[in-house]
Amino acid sequence: MKVTEHIAQAKDTLISFEVLPPLKGKSIESIYEHLDPLMEFKPAYINVTYHRSEHMFKKKADGSFEKVEIRKRPGTVGICAALMNHYNVDTVPHLICGGFSREETENALIDLAFIGIDNVLVLRGDAPKNEAFFEPDPHGHSYASELLEQVVRMNNGIYLEDDLQGGVKTKFCVGVAGYPEKHFEAPNMQTDLMNLKRKVEGGADYIVTQMFFDNQKYFDFVEKCREIGITVPIIPGLKPLTSRKQLSILPRIFNVDIPTEFSNEILKCKTDKEVEELGTEWLINQSKELKKFGVPILHYYTLGKPKVVRNAVAAIM
Repeated sequence: MKVTEHIAQAKDTLISFEVLPPLKGKSIESIYEHLDPLMEFKPAYINVTYHRSEHMFKKKADGSFEKVEIRKRPGTVGICAALMNHYNVDTVPHLICGGFSREETENALIDLAFIGIDNVLVLRGDAPKNEAFFEPDPHGHSYASELLEQVVRMNNGIYLEDDLQGGVKTKFCVGVAGYPEKHFEAPNMQTDLMNLKRKVEGGADYIVTQMFFDNQKYFDFVEKCREIGITVPIIPGLKPLTSRKQLSILPRIFNVDIPTEFSNEILKCKTDKEVEELGTEWLINQSKELKKFGVPILHYYTLGKPKVVRNAVAAIM
């Protein structure tokens, strides 16, 4: 079922979760162990992230170094299929620009359609580790809007090769990312909002936001989107804060602010256990307020902390 269909049929705020593929060489059992405590809440769907390849240098026998490309977390498509089979739940695979050609993207979309996946979340993706700027594949997309266009074209039966035009139409419901605190590369919020509007006009069916810890940032973001004519559902993304070091890591990596009231209380904590308890309480309060606001779905970035997310969701159900 499509994300938008879940929303249309819902009588109350829905729940969804997001997981990482395991590192190469690890079993999918780690995903099941991660999700098992959360499935009692009957999530509408589960997002599975996609990770671009990284460049590493391997030393050769002659002492020189060779630049090689590796992908540490493969398996997004297979994991989506496994989760659908294991839990009978809808899945939303992420599609990214970085590290993929247009043909590889088309083939991935065909695979997803074949296994009955109805949704995709299209993202540009981040720059590779140890590289300052995003560089697209020479035969790939530079922007999420271009990736969106390819998905929409396939929904209309338009493929890359001329002799395939008029082929089977895919039926993907397409999500895009929104940034209540502005994408870090955008010169200002207004420019970022207009870029988002162009994605919606280009065929995006819903928006899921970057994490935030101040609900007012989300409320203001929704209001600004509505003012410029963005009418699609805007799903808030939530992540628990569970350690003191995240006070500096999360703002640096994700370009989000931690509210002063919250950070001051965290700095008073003597152990990470105390921080986790405080972070759980903050997440519960965020979730309750957002649910009261009437958000369509509460989307939780579980990423290593299913226990905290479980406790938060249990408190609002």
